[in-house]
Parts: sequence; C-alpha cells; structure tokens
Amino acid sequence: MEDLKRMAVFVAVVEQAGMSAAARRLDMTPSAVSQHIRQLEREAGVTLLHRSTRQLALTDAGQRFYVQCAQMCEAAARARTELDAERQEPGGELRMSAPAGFAPHAAPALGSWLARNPALRLRLLMDDATIDLIQARVDLALRFGTLADSSWVARHLGRSATLLCASPKWLAAWQAERGKPPLHPSELAQAPWLDLARKDHARVDLNWRHGPSGESFSLQALPQMVSNHRATVQQFCEAGLGVAVLSAHDVAASLREGRLVRLLPQWDMGQLDIWAVTPQRDAQPAKVRQAIEVLRAYFARLEGVQADGMP
Repeated sequence: MEDLKRMAVFVAVVEQAGMSAAARRLDMTPSAVSQHIRQLEREAGVTLLHRSTRQLALTDAGQRFYVQCAQMCEAAARARTELDAERQEPGGELRMSAPAGFAPHAAPALGSWLARNPALRLRLLMDDATIDLIQARVDLALRFGTLADSSWVARHLGRSATLLCASPKWLAAWQAERGKPPLHPSELAQAPWLDLARKDHARVDLNWRHGPSGESFSLQALPQMVSNHRATVQQFCEAGLGVAVLSAHDVAASLREGRLVRLLPQWDMGQLDIWAVTPQRDAQPAKVRQAIEVLRAYFARLEGVQADGMP
C-alpha cells in the first residue's frame, strides 16, 4: 500500500511540475514529497526525475513509469467517484432477505421505488429460516419478532398486534355445540390449533393478558397442523380447520372481508415487532438507506401496523 501512495505522489509531482506545488496539493511537506520520490528511485534502482533548482524533467524510465502510475490514479479516482455516487443514488444490486410471509407485501412495498431507480437491481431472498447476513452477502434483512443478540444493527419499522383468529365457519360450529363463543383462553385447550413452527413436535406456547381485569393466562397445546409458512397456516385457518395466532397486518383484509374473525378480543396476546437489520451502521450506501425508509413508510400506512417512534 505504501508503494501505491508513493506512485500517487510521483504523479502529483509530474502533473504539478514541482515538489512544492505537489506538496501543497497533497497537503504534505516538500521534504516528505521528496522522500517518497527518493524511495521510489531507490527501490526501482533507476532515476525517474532529473532535478535542478528551477525545474524537473522526466527520464525515459520516468516517463514510462508515469504513464502507468497516472492510469492507476485515474482508476482510483473513478472508483472513488462510483463510491460517492453509491452514497448519493441507489444503484447496483441490493441483496435483501425477508420471511416468506412478506411475499404479498414485497411488490406494494418496493415496486414503485424500484421502478424509479432503473440503475438498481433487487435480489429478494424469501426464507423463513434466519440466515447469516455476512455469509449470504445480504445488505438488508427484514425480521419479525424478538431479535437474537448479535453485532448487527436493527432499525425498528413498527409493530403488529398478535391476534387469535378462526373462520366464521369454525366459530359457528363451536357456538352450535356450546351455545356461545369462547370467552376464556382455557376453553380452547382442546381446540385444533394451527401453528407456524420450524421444529419437529413443537408445542404452541400461548400467553394472554385480560385487558379489563389484568388477569394473565398461559396455555401449552400440541397443534394439529404446523407449517413453516405463515400463509399456509392462515389458509388452513380461513378454511375452518382450526384456530391460529396470526399477525394483524397479515389478516387485516381477511378480518375486514369476513374470511376470519378475531377470538377473545379482550385478551391481549402482545405485539410482533418489525425490524430492518443490516450488517453495519456506518457508510450505508444509498440503496440500503432508501430501502429502509421505503419499508418504514410502507409499514406506517399498512393496515394492522402501529408505528411508535422507536429508533
């Protein structure tokens, strides 16, 4: 690396036609500039510059060496320009990972932004498994829920309520048998549960807090159906095959259109936090900074999501 610096100093000396002028341009002392040139000549074993009290002149070897060094400096300047442009305007490839459940939201959230930036390419990796951002070369990951401790940087985008849902068909069958809807979580201990799970034989751990009274209740159940895909769990629920804990932003339309109903509405099941995760905080390129803001704006207007001003 020191050789590259000396080459850049040599180019500046030639282009500024003197040690003092080069020193001013490089914010160095003339003696430091002269020392770099002498070291270059010492290591090369040839004279690069003929020096006099009034002028400098390139030797034949110095002329050939200057051409190559100047090309190196030009390439470095172009590289710096590209980096600066990347900081200002989104371009290149953005590698983003997100859970499979984000699939219905991907185009509404990112499509218009992508269309406005033709120099940008989006590679969207949809997977419910948590991947290593560094190993997968991911610039930005969308995560839901509680984050594991790591050196990665997380930015809060909002939160979505956790709701207990069933289909009108399932609820009608329940009421026909019992004469009323479920009013307490304990009544659902033997219900057919549908769950998002990534482990074999995973049980459902459920926790409620009753708003009016403050009562807490926990329940553990063995689900009748599990899937590693959120949309599949929701489809089974809408088909009347059981009850499921789902996120408000995923089921807002289904609740509004009557495909699902919320059970135990006075019992709170908590919130699901939404995060944008990056491998580093500093020197984020424009494509990452803008993607985070685009996602933040999308979730802020998405039905079922609450923005709360967290950092």
